[in-house]
Amino acid sequence: MALVVQKFGGTSVGDIDRIKNVANKVKKEVEAGNKVAVVVSAMSGVTNQLVKYCNDITEDFDKREYDAVVSTGEQVTSGLLAIALQNIGVKARSYSGWQVGVKTDTAYGKARIEGIDADTLLKSMEDGVVAVVTGFQGISDEGRVTTLGRGGSDTSAVALAAALNADRCDIYTDVDGVYTTDPRIVKKAKKIDRISYEEMLEMASLGSKVLQTRSVEMAMKYGVCVRVLSSFLEDPGMGTIVCEEDEIVEKEIISGITYSRDEAKITLLEVADKPGVSATIFSFLADANINVDMIVQNISEDGKTTDLTFTVPKLELANAVDIIKSHKDVINYRDVMSAANVVKVSIVGVGMRSHVGVASTMFKSLAEKGINIQVISTSEIKVSVLIDDEYTELALRALHTAFGLDKEEE
Repeated sequence: MALVVQKFGGTSVGDIDRIKNVANKVKKEVEAGNKVAVVVSAMSGVTNQLVKYCNDITEDFDKREYDAVVSTGEQVTSGLLAIALQNIGVKARSYSGWQVGVKTDTAYGKARIEGIDADTLLKSMEDGVVAVVTGFQGISDEGRVTTLGRGGSDTSAVALAAALNADRCDIYTDVDGVYTTDPRIVKKAKKIDRISYEEMLEMASLGSKVLQTRSVEMAMKYGVCVRVLSSFLEDPGMGTIVCEEDEIVEKEIISGITYSRDEAKITLLEVADKPGVSATIFSFLADANINVDMIVQNISEDGKTTDLTFTVPKLELANAVDIIKSHKDVINYRDVMSAANVVKVSIVGVGMRSHVGVASTMFKSLAEKGINIQVISTSEIKVSVLIDDEYTELALRALHTAFGLDKEEE
């Protein structure tokens, strides 16, 4: 008998028929003799509508009341799924996050989980009752309902799995696993059977939408075995297992290739090359809560000035440029240039630690396709480049082939 946490996202519970489909999947797990807890998101589109209701009244709302409103979507889903389970003969009860002791900090709208009292859930499961828990929410020490931010239901599920010491956490979504790259662009993309926490964390942070970054961080911290499965396949197979690196027998040099269209580029021309200038620039942006990602600096031949290029979230581009321009006298640069028509393409793989020539293979394959690299950033298991967005599909296909990730013709 295993203890399993199942999580179903918004598309998986998008309407009554889909909720009934989810109930049948839960029933199969129960009939296999396992103890089950289920975490659910709001039905697709509901959270957006609740957010809109708040914004239609005022954009300067009390975030505590905002959380009280937007948390109701998951409560509806959990109650409906409990009814659907009862209707097919499965003992079930719905729970809100606060009822099962999901304790968070007071950062309303983007709270972080501080602890979970799993006793209530464990008793429910020991009694043979499926606990259907609202994802995305908890309770602060002020006694107010909190929400965890977008994608928070994944984090809720992994946190519950950790608190329950579950054998695994199954994340059901609209895809049947994690792929080597976006299969909508690269038809030869392959489903990955197993991927390490580190690789999944990099892929999630670099543009892969399958799992939310915070949920992967938590899974890695507590050693929770996560499976990504499809809600819409009758037999979803094993999906993709996210686990420790040493649990993967055959490690690929590169596991996946991701892309993000959320980047924008800013270049400052002829900035004075002296200590503290970069710190000043990025302090201004940090004060405005603008995150800076990729950075490259080119020092002039005489060593007196430098061109500084960096990326910011595309939605923050105009704000970032305004901040830079408003502090021109302090920063002391000749001109500022910006571009939103860029994309960040990244290769990810733990095999990069022990293999040389990975970056050169990447750069050579892009050069052969006439793709110019504007900015480069690296970590131990990834290399990211910034290119013109018109070359996104060409770059993904070229890199996918260059690193031997294409699936064989059927």
